[in-house]
Amino acid sequence: MPRILFIFLLLTPLLTACASALSSSPPSAVELTPFLTSTPIPSSPMEAIQTPEGLVTAEAPLSSPTPFTYTVQQGDTISGIALKFGVSMDDLQAANPEVSPDAMSIGQVINIPSHPENPTGEPTPTPAPFAIQQIECYSTADKGMWCFVLAHNDFSDFMENVSAQVTLVDANNRTLMSQTALLPLNILPPGTSLPLSIFFPPEAPLDAKPQVQVLTAIRLLPDDERYLPATINNTLVQVNPEGRSARVNGQVLLPASSKAASEIWVTGTAYDESGRVVGVRRWEWDDGLAPGGSLPFEFMLSSLGGTIARVEFAVEARP
Repeated sequence: MPRILFIFLLLTPLLTACASALSSSPPSAVELTPFLTSTPIPSSPMEAIQTPEGLVTAEAPLSSPTPFTYTVQQGDTISGIALKFGVSMDDLQAANPEVSPDAMSIGQVINIPSHPENPTGEPTPTPAPFAIQQIECYSTADKGMWCFVLAHNDFSDFMENVSAQVTLVDANNRTLMSQTALLPLNILPPGTSLPLSIFFPPEAPLDAKPQVQVLTAIRLLPDDERYLPATINNTLVQVNPEGRSARVNGQVLLPASSKAASEIWVTGTAYDESGRVVGVRRWEWDDGLAPGGSLPFEFMLSSLGGTIARVEFAVEARP
């Protein structure tokens, strides 16, 4: 059965009948990559966004950075993980003495060492670089705060395990809170953008300033068998009269030449008229999809900021 995972806490908007579609006929999806589809709602394109103030580069680490870990996926082996991160098997096993190379389980979290001479064994490898296009934070009704960090992949390869450290600081640059922001998918397709999200619980200071440091990102090898070439088509976005929520639907297509999919995730990212991320939500399906098949999806997407002006979709399918 399908299930829906909230990426942010909805503000319980009035979900009135979605009577005001933004086009007279359902817009066709524009296929960008096998994994991502962009469906612009308005006629105007997204404005270019400058690198935000508060970006912290890898050369200026934040206090107490989150150690780098990797979650074991289907088909992973200890030698394959070592090859992926450019470390030796001996160093990888030394960083994970409790892990049996012959009995790793899907979902198991392991440490990735930075280099052989690391005296502390702290897993802090240099991540593959990705661009941060914007940082947007929104207060919630319970005095918490959601922050969205829009990450862009400039490479021709897919990225996996993308994360960043988001730190809230006061006017004197003192650290108030710090957490790791993650993508709604396991992958970031080439040439595309997705928001990393993190929620700071109450009482998050309203005047806090966010700082961001890139933590992890892995460039995937071509033809990685853990992800399938699914596409999205026939998307339709209907925004309610207040502009603060939208009903979205479409279809996931799996090529006949593909393996069957056991799990599918679809994300919708909402932008306002200025191109700022105002919300993101993930829809999940775990009942499988046969090669050559199609799967309809539908969910509500709400804004934590301004009026929804555009929604972009991304899909991830795994065997």
